[in-house]
Amino acid sequence: MTRTASPRVLPIIVDRWSPRAFDGSAVPQADLDVIFEAAGLAASAYNYQPWRFAYAHRGDANFAAFLSALVPFNQDWAKNASVLVFAVSDEYMRSDKGNNPNHSHSFDTGAAWASAALQALHMGYHTHGMTGVDFEKAAQVLNLPEGFRVEMAFVIGRKGDPAQLPDSLREREIISDRKPVGEIAFAGPFAA
Repeated sequence: MTRTASPRVLPIIVDRWSPRAFDGSAVPQADLDVIFEAAGLAASAYNYQPWRFAYAHRGDANFAAFLSALVPFNQDWAKNASVLVFAVSDEYMRSDKGNNPNHSHSFDTGAAWASAALQALHMGYHTHGMTGVDFEKAAQVLNLPEGFRVEMAFVIGRKGDPAQLPDSLREREIISDRKPVGEIAFAGPFAA
């Protein structure tokens, strides 16, 4: 199970994929802190760093509530992951001079998520990002203040046995292909 890419693409980028089978083993807090530190090193407009990460370890006091904010399809498999994380962005650049809308808050938070996913893989973990979230419920569970937005959720853990998944998901527990460069990048004006 591998992807084909130019040998000049970093192997960690080629090897990153999103399994749904996790073994439930604990992720030590020290490892999780390194993953979030890597996320925090992502680039952001004006170096504002609009991302926030709310997380729960499997079995802790918040995990069930966090899990309940996912759509049922994702709850079914994410319950076996070690850590469940919500990526949240600050829609404003806040200062003592006032709050200004931050056009790139979602984009910048996406860059932080990508850094977290790559760091996790480097450390022997896998991640799976999701937008299958009940966003209104997630905002309530997280007690989000005004001006903050739930962007997505992701899980972290060690890859588990695909046999634990229902047949329909077991068949999909493979590394997916990607569109060729010619379909995603083009010179000149936008081409759909």
